Amino acid sequence: MGRALRSTVTDLPEPDADARAHSERVTAHIRAAIASSGERIAFSRYMELALYAPGLGYYSAGATKLGAAGDFVTAPEMTPLFATALAVQVGAILETTERREIVELGGGSGRLAADLLRALAARDALPSRYAILEVSPDLAARQRETLDGLAPTLRERVSWIGALPESIDGAVIANEVLDAVPCELVARRDGKWRERGVSWKAAPSAAWKAAPSAAGEDARGAFEWRDATADARLTGLAVARFPPDIDYESEINALAEALVEDVGRRMAGGAALFIDYGFPAAEYYHPQRSEGTLMCHYRHRAHGDPFALPGLCDITAHVDFTAMAEAGERAGLAVAGYTALAPFLIGCGILDALATVGAPESAAYVRAAAGVQKLLAPSEMGELFKVLALARSDAIAWPGFSIVDRRHRL
Repeated sequence: MGRALRSTVTDLPEPDADARAHSERVTAHIRAAIASSGERIAFSRYMELALYAPGLGYYSAGATKLGAAGDFVTAPEMTPLFATALAVQVGAILETTERREIVELGGGSGRLAADLLRALAARDALPSRYAILEVSPDLAARQRETLDGLAPTLRERVSWIGALPESIDGAVIANEVLDAVPCELVARRDGKWRERGVSWKAAPSAAWKAAPSAAGEDARGAFEWRDATADARLTGLAVARFPPDIDYESEINALAEALVEDVGRRMAGGAALFIDYGFPAAEYYHPQRSEGTLMCHYRHRAHGDPFALPGLCDITAHVDFTAMAEAGERAGLAVAGYTALAPFLIGCGILDALATVGAPESAAYVRAAAGVQKLLAPSEMGELFKVLALARSDAIAWPGFSIVDRRHRL
């Protein structure tokens, strides 16, 4: 995700009337879930509803998410050279498999699939099929529109699937997927373990006619935090990961770990590439990171209030790559590499690809270089984003980890 301006909820742009009405419908839906659950739901359930409630959630409704008109920009949107470089590693994975298939989890705008297929065609390394697993109907429609622009020999390889295939023999690609999987929030306060949850606080009746704010408060009240004693499972996970003896709050994403493990168990051959922002466990649960990593995005502004404008804001958490690597290992996969995005892309030849765009003084080169700079710069995506490779097949060449491999830090 491209670097966003850091904002407070009072700085957020005011949504138009239609967007505001949609957010109010999402709020009502979540309120009903809270009421039916005894006045409180776990934060993971709140995040699930806000992002994925059918027809309402951020990823299930029709608002633009990606690009200049949306809320954030992902790596494929910045330059096709991202896919050109990624194709080097994906092609190396496909070479070791019989079925030579690609499964992309969460296809975004379809830009990655389109650019990757073109790049693989140029390398004479096309997959037998390119399957996109997409939970968002409107994103799937946008993907179809994007991919309909491909040459027929490429477009015919693309299909959409509603669930992971029983068997995968090829490359799995998950670009900015794990960060949007609903996570659990755990806090230790005065030595006691608490699971963070959400309830609804009604406003006094005299305030019901007050205008709602840009922060997304309903005139009749607002969501608020309500914690409960963490169960044995969640407590055990937190004890094993959190620093001892201090008040601390952070995320645990068992659902993302389960997804990685499920992918691994279905892989007959090949490897999976997970590209996202995050840290190994020692950095993720550092004592100084005592308030976790939860973050929201709205119109290219980042803020920390998950209750602001429900259904209009993306809600994410950084990825614990140690936990994801361990999930892959439980499924019998080997950790084949782990590094930051910049050395991965350089190892896959992104600078060589940039040099072929045109003369350095040409407009095409300047545009391409601007996108590459954002991908590689430590202050942008180059260091914060990581690439984790989990492999079933042996003998895969790994150019993406030829410059730097940080597996020892997981």
